[in-house]
Amino acid sequence: MSTVRLREGIAECLSEARSNSHEVQLKALQTLVSITKVSPQNRTFLAQTDGAIPALLSLSKSSSSIIQTLSLSILFNLSLNPDLKQSLADMETIYHLNSIILSPSSPESSKLASSLVCSLAMLDKNKAKFGVAGTIPLLVNAVSGPRCPAAHHLLSSLAELVQFHGNSTVAVRTGAVPVLIQVVTSTDGEDLAGTSLTILGLLARFDEGFNALKKTDQVVNSMVDVLKGRCMLSKEGAAEILLRLFDESEGCLRDALKIPEFLTVLADISVRGSAKAREKAGQLLKKMMESNLDSYSDENHMFF
Repeated sequence: MSTVRLREGIAECLSEARSNSHEVQLKALQTLVSITKVSPQNRTFLAQTDGAIPALLSLSKSSSSIIQTLSLSILFNLSLNPDLKQSLADMETIYHLNSIILSPSSPESSKLASSLVCSLAMLDKNKAKFGVAGTIPLLVNAVSGPRCPAAHHLLSSLAELVQFHGNSTVAVRTGAVPVLIQVVTSTDGEDLAGTSLTILGLLARFDEGFNALKKTDQVVNSMVDVLKGRCMLSKEGAAEILLRLFDESEGCLRDALKIPEFLTVLADISVRGSAKAREKAGQLLKKMMESNLDSYSDENHMFF
């Protein structure tokens, strides 16, 4: 199909998507979802069609959950093109995505809205916009509630946004650290723990996040419990956090020395873990051994 005909076809689909007929609308939107799913060129052509993005944003506010879902799917597909991320992330769109996260009409709309936030936030210039729009507290609050189908998507969005220092500060002040620790330690949250630990590691890069983590009750024991679990991504994240804690806090290191099985757990990971987990476990073992030697040396000095 020639470029001219393709552009005309996309423009016709967009026109039909605005139709008063629900069936015509539905078919047009399904076509647009399909043609923008794998083709960057089609995404560009649709975005360049006069009035396309405002029309899709308007349709994503439809009272029909299927129309809303299809419109959000198209907007998400468009966001996969790096050169479209900045234009898509205007404040009106961000506030609308916030409203969906706050009060989703369906589980699918919540997943798509948070996925679109994550995609748009991958452009560093967009990260601050979400911070200004209040997206961070909404995500933290959504994760703190009863587990929902969009939990993975919400956490992924938060992980992307807190890479910006200002957003990290907002997350910590909103109470993200205890919320994420709760996800990590919950009995039904092992599949979410890896992403939660990644976020905690990002927050701990800055003093405010690190201090909040260090002050968390039983944080060392919680991380050791993660190391005993099955998820390798979680083990990598927990080991990274323990290294950070041990580097900055002798108290945390002393707490770890009091856990009898800690060295055995680390030894096991250093042999049977992923490459990253083995590396981190080896570093932790070295710190533990050095600390034991220092303690032994201090005790000997007491006798002279």
